[in-house]
Order: sequence, then structure tokens, then C-alpha cells
Amino acid sequence: MEFNKLHPLFIVLFPKNVVPLPIIMSNFTDELDKLHQLSGAEYSRHVERIALRKEFHPLDTDSEIYTVGGENSDDYQNLLIAARKAVEFGYRVFMLPNPTETRTPDFILYKKGVYRTYDLKTVYGKASIGDSLLDSVGQCNSILINMTTEYNTRRLAYAIKRYFEVNEKAWEILIFKGRKRVPIKRTLALKPEFFAFFKKAYER
Repeated sequence: MEFNKLHPLFIVLFPKNVVPLPIIMSNFTDELDKLHQLSGAEYSRHVERIALRKEFHPLDTDSEIYTVGGENSDDYQNLLIAARKAVEFGYRVFMLPNPTETRTPDFILYKKGVYRTYDLKTVYGKASIGDSLLDSVGQCNSILINMTTEYNTRRLAYAIKRYFEVNEKAWEILIFKGRKRVPIKRTLALKPEFFAFFKKAYER
């Protein structure tokens, strides 16, 4: 349903330019679901179109974090913490709604003219991150890992390499660890020297 073709009932019940949240979520679900059908330049253009939708508004407390609602979701605090870290690294963050009908990314991150979707994985303890990464296959082709605890470097590197081996559409894993930002592209993760590179970048 397009916003400019709402049923007359909605025009009566809701003031001009105010669209009820269930309608917003339904419309976003359709737009986010299209991402599963696109790739390459078409995918990138569609991500940008989503980020530029007029329903996004900045948070009162964070002018570089945009949302359409969802502050009552169970995972909202984890999303907000990671979003604030992303802002510290120079990104503008668009927090996406989390519909139950389809598997969608958590964020669109914008920096230097590039819009990219990410699924968030927050790491708390010592449990294996491998299963968590593989759970994103089919949901999003880039993952943001927010490390909140110490984790064995080699185990993490192995899990990342395995994720790229299993998911041929995977593009990037972006790691936030304290004040460090470690981006891992597919081409790097599949190189023989990846483990040595990762150890140096992650532990520096």
C-alpha cells in the first residue's frame, strides 16, 4: 500500500502527514523484503532509497541515529549501543524496523556516500560466535559484530572465515571492539594470510 493511496478511513482517523505505525511497518516490510531479490548495484540503490524515506527521523538524544519507531523491542538497547558506537566511527545510522514476517537487516550504515545494510551480533561471553554468524545467512550479507567481552582471536578468525566459506553472498564483517574498528571483506577472509592479518588488526 502506497502512502499516497491510503484508504479514506485512514484520512479521517489520522491527521494530515501522520501515518499510523502499523502501516509504516507493513510498508517497510515490503521494501526490506525486496532486498532478498536484488544484488549488486540494484541492491545498493534500493538500500539508499530506504534510508532516504521521509518516515525516518533522528532521535532526540542522537542526531546521527535515525529511526521509524521500535523503541519497545526486546533488542532495542543492544541496537542503540551499537548504533552509538557506529556514530563514533563516523557513520550515520538508520535503525530498521524488525518485522516478524521476514528476516531483515538491523541497520543501514551511511558513510562517504555509501549505504550498506548490517545484521547486528553482540558478543557478551565465551560462547561460540560461529553459530550466531551462520544464523545471518539469508538475512543480510554484511554483519556488524559489537564485541563487549574478550574473545579468543583465533576462534573469532576461524568463525569469520567459516562464515564467508559457507555464505557465498557474504560481503563484509565489521567489528567494533572498544575504540577499534576492524572491517573484513570477503576477498581478505579467503586469503591464506588472513589469520596473520586478523591477529595483527584485532589485537593492535
